Amino acid sequence: MRTVLALMNRNRKLFFKDKGMLFTSMITPVILIVLYATFLAKVFRDSFTAAIPNMITISDKLINGTVAAQLTASLMAVSCITVTFCVNLTMVQDKANGTWKDFNVSPVSKGKIYLGYFLSTVANSLMVNGLALILCLGYLLKMGWYMNAADVLWVLFDMILLVLFGSTLSSIISFPLTTQGQLSAVGTIVSAGYGFICGAYMPISNFGSGLQKVLSYLPSTYATSLIKNHMLHGVFREMERKHYPDEMVEVIRDTLDCNPVFHGNVVSVNQMIGIMIGSIAVFGIIYYFVTLLPEGEGRR
Repeated sequence: MRTVLALMNRNRKLFFKDKGMLFTSMITPVILIVLYATFLAKVFRDSFTAAIPNMITISDKLINGTVAAQLTASLMAVSCITVTFCVNLTMVQDKANGTWKDFNVSPVSKGKIYLGYFLSTVANSLMVNGLALILCLGYLLKMGWYMNAADVLWVLFDMILLVLFGSTLSSIISFPLTTQGQLSAVGTIVSAGYGFICGAYMPISNFGSGLQKVLSYLPSTYATSLIKNHMLHGVFREMERKHYPDEMVEVIRDTLDCNPVFHGNVVSVNQMIGIMIGSIAVFGIIYYFVTLLPEGEGRR
């Protein structure tokens, strides 16, 4: 275990030493929250107000708080995944610059080396997304705060789950890559496409029924819905306190993807947590077996 921790610390130091990679990772959440607030806030607001009957009046603070909670949840859902691909660059750099050849002749097993990469990816991604979470909470505080301490702790738990999910996924995808250009191409594809398939840019409830069924098989759908449920929990609690009709609140929950459906059944929050833990375990096992492949097979 001491060897694994030493490798993890080595990878973490390389991440901090590369100022360009560090700056890119740290600035990404800031850019995302500015872009989301600028371009998506109106879309989210229109989607939310469309579910409110004309005879019911909701304060601007509650509307702004709801939109901000949905926006920040979507940002965290994307950031926790995409940042791991940027952080995982160390593994590819070692292959590109020949450092991996030194590891091959060392007495350290491949399993420990790859575990060191994985743990450093998790640690660095948690740091970057921790900053993103602080920014998101600050934005919520400005726009409309309805969360309590338990809600914040649940969101923190969700962030850890999503980072573990992203780290296992990025480790599997990054394993066969041997150049920084390849990883940059993969990172671009993930950054551009993941927000759509996970329902961050636009609620999945707005998609066609066929696409909704397809996306219901992807764990990313439940990852986004999970963090939305906890980010918006205080908002729904406030709506119940003001005795808004249950039917209206339920329609809003459906519109904001807080009630994802799988084969006609609504997936509960506990089931979403189970799906995420199961996905992390499955991807972790796949990553473990992939690292056991001979070098020639692993890079095809």
